[in-house]
Amino acid sequence: MTQLSDGADRLSVRIDDRVTASVPDYVLGLLAVPAIEVGPAHPAVAERLTAAEDALHRAGLDKAGVSELPGIAGWRAAYRAVAVNPNRFPCAAESIARRVARGDRLPRINALVDLCNAVSLGSALPVASCAVDGIGALAVRPADGTEAYLPLGAPDAPERPEPGEVVYADDHGRAHSRRWNWRQGHLVRTDLGRRRLLLTVEAAHPGGRAEVEAALDRLDAVLGELTAAPRHRAVLDRETRDAAFPVEAPLSPAGTPGVRS
Repeated sequence: MTQLSDGADRLSVRIDDRVTASVPDYVLGLLAVPAIEVGPAHPAVAERLTAAEDALHRAGLDKAGVSELPGIAGWRAAYRAVAVNPNRFPCAAESIARRVARGDRLPRINALVDLCNAVSLGSALPVASCAVDGIGALAVRPADGTEAYLPLGAPDAPERPEPGEVVYADDHGRAHSRRWNWRQGHLVRTDLGRRRLLLTVEAAHPGGRAEVEAALDRLDAVLGELTAAPRHRAVLDRETRDAAFPVEAPLSPAGTPGVRS
């Protein structure tokens, strides 16, 4: 299974009003990167991820302590508000923080995934890198139950989100997450090579916007060391629920720059 084929020359992102009605403090930070070469590692990223792990090791938090971090506590409350059990389905930020708090190190995947993990550990917020080649529109919305979701690493075992489950869905009826930000889908995974990316940072607690902005600053600073490509930024919430990003450099399905006719 390959990543999404190309075709979209514009990307729009929207938060459904039913989501903010359930979780009024929801904030979604976005960084769109039209084209970047994703490499296996980068010194600036490796240093930040190790430092974030070391800081969490020194904090000496147990499982309960991780769940009480403001960003993660906000997500536990948000999950309950949309009928998801956070003990069974912890958000992505809680999952990796628990692992590191036990004294472990995270697996090194590639420069972009490692960067997102570093910023997530430092902020206690879900941070994700999504390859969005060929996607024209994404919405954070309740599923209607007809969407197709391909699990990360298991694209031949498709699932259907439960009706009402919050997902990232595109305009082709595909869901690219399960239970909001518990799991990312296979089609938007960030692999090595030239990619068109959307980086997301999410908060669900009062005052979370400032922390989302700070996390975006950290992502953008490191991205400036990785690429000279332009980056486009937006922050969505219950007052501003839509954003649109230009796509300057279309990519071919093989992942190389295309040519506009």
